[in-house]
Amino acid sequence: MASPEDRLVSDEQRTLIEHLLRERISLRGICRTVGVSLPWPLHFMVECFAACPDHLHVRRLAGPTEVVIHQLEAEADEMWSFVGKRANKQWLWIAMDAQSRQIIAFHVGDRRRESAQALWAKIPGACREQARFHTDRYEAYKGVIPAERHQAITKQARKTNHLERFNNTLRQRLSRLVRETLSCSKKLANHIGAIRYFICHYNLMRAAALPV
Repeated sequence: MASPEDRLVSDEQRTLIEHLLRERISLRGICRTVGVSLPWPLHFMVECFAACPDHLHVRRLAGPTEVVIHQLEAEADEMWSFVGKRANKQWLWIAMDAQSRQIIAFHVGDRRRESAQALWAKIPGACREQARFHTDRYEAYKGVIPAERHQAITKQARKTNHLERFNNTLRQRLSRLVRETLSCSKKLANHIGAIRYFICHYNLMRAAALPV
């Protein structure tokens, strides 16, 4: 049932809140900016997160299949985050298409091999079968990504620099991912939802810049 505040929040305010959820601003900061009480953006945030598709709005590049197969390259990396308190570490595993710079999959979990397997399982089948994946030399990737599709490299090789740059973007844009923050996620579901929400919008922006 709609609350009284639902009738008071205009479409313009809703759109503004959608944008602010993708910026480095806390929920209380959004409340102060838009002029709403905390429960409303909390429920609205959950609705926005739930509406994000599993495919993350990834769009395949147009062109002859034979050409795309030989050009497919991907990058995979992981970054540290936490939920509730710093002791509750949550590692964000991400895979990116190197050419389109779209995020093709992500997983939040620990830093063990099982999380690498979960990330691999979420990567679209065509990428798993055709792309060469560049990672750092973290042992968890070995045996998860098939050897013929895996190239572990040093930082100096700069084969994961696009994804490392995206990791920096995440920390700059999502206050939940800042290393020293009071805006950390209190629930794992909201932590994952915020990341998915940002990635879906990021992929839509990347897809709009791709050739038709």
